[in-house]
Amino acid sequence: MKYGFATRAIHVGQEPDPLTGAVVVPLYQTSTYEQEAVGKHRGYEYSRTQNPTRAAWEKNLTALEEGTAAFAFASGMAAIDAVLRLLPPGSHVLAAEDMYGGTYRLFQQVLAQTGLEFQYVDMTDLDTVRMAVRSDTRMIYAETPTNPTMRLTDIAAVSEIAHQHQLLFVVDNTFMSPYFQRPLTLGADIVIHSVTKYLGGHSDLVGGAVVVKDSAIAEQLQFLQNAVGAVPSPFDCWLCLRSVKTLAVRMEQHQKNALAIAQLCEEHPAVHIVYYPGLPSHPQHTLAQRQMTGFGGMLSIDLGSKEKAFAFIDRLQIFTLAESLGGVESLVCYPVTMTHASVPESLRRRLGITEGLVRLSCGIEDTADLVADVQQALDAVA
Repeated sequence: MKYGFATRAIHVGQEPDPLTGAVVVPLYQTSTYEQEAVGKHRGYEYSRTQNPTRAAWEKNLTALEEGTAAFAFASGMAAIDAVLRLLPPGSHVLAAEDMYGGTYRLFQQVLAQTGLEFQYVDMTDLDTVRMAVRSDTRMIYAETPTNPTMRLTDIAAVSEIAHQHQLLFVVDNTFMSPYFQRPLTLGADIVIHSVTKYLGGHSDLVGGAVVVKDSAIAEQLQFLQNAVGAVPSPFDCWLCLRSVKTLAVRMEQHQKNALAIAQLCEEHPAVHIVYYPGLPSHPQHTLAQRQMTGFGGMLSIDLGSKEKAFAFIDRLQIFTLAESLGGVESLVCYPVTMTHASVPESLRRRLGITEGLVRLSCGIEDTADLVADVQQALDAVA
């Protein structure tokens, strides 16, 4: 019997402990394990390689993304780095031109030095993607929706292009979480998460994850996870297991709040542009309805100038100015100097990451309170 998402989130990998009957997965805070004899152990040797709490978290993630295997990492960036290590030197990678600044920094300032070549394209234009594929292309890498301008990649269509050329197609699914979007079911080969965000959900841990559907890729990633060793602690995995149990209800409230604020911003004279795929005015709203089951808790607004953006941020009372996103508390971010400072100014400007752009991560507070907070801050700007 296939259970619904919330049931899987609460129960898969989180079965009662067979030793004690504890309904919460035990925290195996150990670095090593007794072996019965040389070469004879109980399935665990060393916690960089395996840990029962991490194994439970990976089993849960596999079920949520409907994959065949999942691998937990110490951060989202460590997860991305592991995936790119699947490629041989000299590989050409097609990447979305609009993505998280930290990913761009890793690609350009770290991985490009290892012999990988990155080409950034408008992933919303399928013809552009097709024309950019070369004989040495080995991977297509996308975020959808993108950070922070909420552009969408047609996952099914790009998957088809990738597989026509025997390429790996990787999707960063952090903004939607597996609750609202499951790229593997739409044709992607690999899904990446910054677990720090919605999966963790409480701004109290840092983590990453990779979920795959091909057993051969899973075998390679298992080797890399152990060989490189960028794994999360058992306690962080235990926190993730705690957090994911409420993912379904949290995502519904995140979305409710984001939609209400997006609708307010769309009508307010102080706002020049609203970026939120849940609005019918979003140019890819139809695609969002087709490949996502919801629209998430993230939106960005352009207020026209740095001065107005700063004034808006200063007036907010509930939203906290901070990096990151996806926690139960609402956060506001200024991408130009925070998440996208490592992206060249010319590229930022072309992508719409202007000095007037503000990104909002809508938490799960009372909707009326968040709307009132944004309203008073916008009124002050206007």
